[in-house]
Amino acid sequence: MTPRSADRARYDKATAHLDAPVAIVDLEAFDANAGDLVRRAGGKPVRVASKSVRCRALLERVLAMDGFAGIMSFTLDESIWLARAGFDDVLLAYPSADRAGFAELAADPKLAAAVTVMVDDPEQLELIDASRAGGTEEIRLCLELDTALHLLGGRVRVGARRSPLREPARLADMARSIARRPGFRLVGLMAYEGHVAGVGDAVAGSPVRSRAVRLMQRAARKELAARRAAVVRAVRAVEPGLEFVNGGGTGSVQHTAAEDAVTEIAAGSGLYAPRLFDNYTSFTARPAALFAQPVVRRPGVGAVTVLGGGYPASGAAGRDRLPVPWLPEGLRYDPQEGAGEVQTPLLGPPADDLLIGDKVWFRHAKAGELCERFDTLHLVEGDRVTGTAPTYRGEGRTFL
Repeated sequence: MTPRSADRARYDKATAHLDAPVAIVDLEAFDANAGDLVRRAGGKPVRVASKSVRCRALLERVLAMDGFAGIMSFTLDESIWLARAGFDDVLLAYPSADRAGFAELAADPKLAAAVTVMVDDPEQLELIDASRAGGTEEIRLCLELDTALHLLGGRVRVGARRSPLREPARLADMARSIARRPGFRLVGLMAYEGHVAGVGDAVAGSPVRSRAVRLMQRAARKELAARRAAVVRAVRAVEPGLEFVNGGGTGSVQHTAAEDAVTEIAAGSGLYAPRLFDNYTSFTARPAALFAQPVVRRPGVGAVTVLGGGYPASGAAGRDRLPVPWLPEGLRYDPQEGAGEVQTPLLGPPADDLLIGDKVWFRHAKAGELCERFDTLHLVEGDRVTGTAPTYRGEGRTFL
């Protein structure tokens, strides 16, 4: 029996009393992945990216482990909800235009102390001030550094279009504008190198592309390390009390942690280990979050149809954004239909051994987006479900 077939046997046994569709988190794999992130961080604390987890119980579980500290959130509404639930260190990773949320933040000293918001433009400060509605609490701020690699004199850009702040002088200018403005305090700096942390460098069947990615990432790490250090020096010259410098992501933990300028690492997807994180040379994680769809049809030899399953991930559309049929091993999509909204045909020899009502297990392309499809995660230990945890959706919260 292969490790994957052993996992299938465990998951089928654990969920035999549950009808599919159903989502699980294998706690042994989850905890092992958490330990690996801490190991790779080399002593620097790991801030958990909540968008990659989207389950309060599992956020609490990982933050109770040594080596983890704080949450990186994705909306202001979510940040406030988490802070009111008792999480006392929440960094909002994206700028917000939530006026009601800023009014709530400015009016509550406990919230204002727990939540740090992201800015990269003076107009964002104007929006926050205009939203205070009489609230006078000091708002904690973090600046975001653009990490993209520019080649050929800037004519070629590799990396996400995020912050407009790139050079040390510009970030220092923004820091000075914050220092001159009452009601704000600059406490952090963030730089997410998604083109390193979120792009696999060992794509199956693509050796030339994989080598090109590795060369790009090596150049990007070198350029960013030097520029990030210069930015931190420039910003600290304006705000010596800077509390943290956040960087990294699941795919670049050990590289980013090696930079002296970085004080903490951000990661989250590595806990669930979705399919997009299979293609890395720098680490190997265990699939921890899966979902099952039931077989409802047997349309012919070598084919079954499962209910639903069309759960594409965000990003540029492509086959890599689809969930991957994982268990039993050897199933694939019908290229004429793909993953469907209400039914999904699957092809391959294992189909002939599947009966109506059997489960086919899938892995989502991304991590937390799975939780937008399910209201409950069944927590598996060995071959038993030992608990359940509501997702954000299960708690009635859909933030985006």
